Amino acid sequence: MIVNDDTSVDTAHELGHGPRTVICLHGWFGSSSGWGQGFVDALDPERFRYAFLDYRGYGERRGSGGPYTIDQIAADVLELADDLGVERFSLIGHSMGGSAVQRVLALAPDRVEALVGIAPTPAAGSPFDDEGRQLFESAAADDASREAIIDITTGKRLSARWIDEVVRHSRARSDQEAFEAYFFAWADTDHSAEVPVGAVPALAVVGEHDPAVTEEGVRATWCALFPDSELEVLANAGHYPMFETPIRLATRVEEFLASVPLR
Repeated sequence: MIVNDDTSVDTAHELGHGPRTVICLHGWFGSSSGWGQGFVDALDPERFRYAFLDYRGYGERRGSGGPYTIDQIAADVLELADDLGVERFSLIGHSMGGSAVQRVLALAPDRVEALVGIAPTPAAGSPFDDEGRQLFESAAADDASREAIIDITTGKRLSARWIDEVVRHSRARSDQEAFEAYFFAWADTDHSAEVPVGAVPALAVVGEHDPAVTEEGVRATWCALFPDSELEVLANAGHYPMFETPIRLATRVEEFLASVPLR
């Protein structure tokens, strides 16, 4: 699916055969297969061609080794696009993938058609208080910390069984060293000065119950770099709308992508 050897990108989980190629970058707890079946099933394979990438150390690339950086994710995206035979493509990034899609744009602005950030972490990095940072840093080794993070970022309103399934997926589909390193990648990397302001059409989606990536925070970060960005606040969702409100998320994302002229 993803690799010929331990490092190179060959292909990705693919869905659809439409004229617009969309490369999807997962979050810290995700993988190429961790987007939620309801969300994936709601995507239109006639209008779009989706490719779901695994980062190094995740999914089919477990055991690959690093580097586990935002720069490397972006480089792997460009390699994947070449392997798919496409010069231009759109990008969807969830959570830490939101930082990565902005890095791809900075490295190859002529190749990116549009960006979608789903609860996107900022290109400038994510500040934490001491307690919050300790919780997130401990998550690589401690499943209880992973559970607490998912519970908090979905507004403490979802079932323990579902939270446990997300933790199980993250544990099974990522190397611990990669999971640990990617926290510092998305939290501490500031590449915002290199993102070309307003370069492409953009959409940001946030959940109303997400205390980590809020409407206010996205307006101050994502929207500062994409002043004409559309911003959607999803009702009844937190940090994981692909699980919480999958059909509405898929609908909104595809409405936006369909509105961007193909070039």
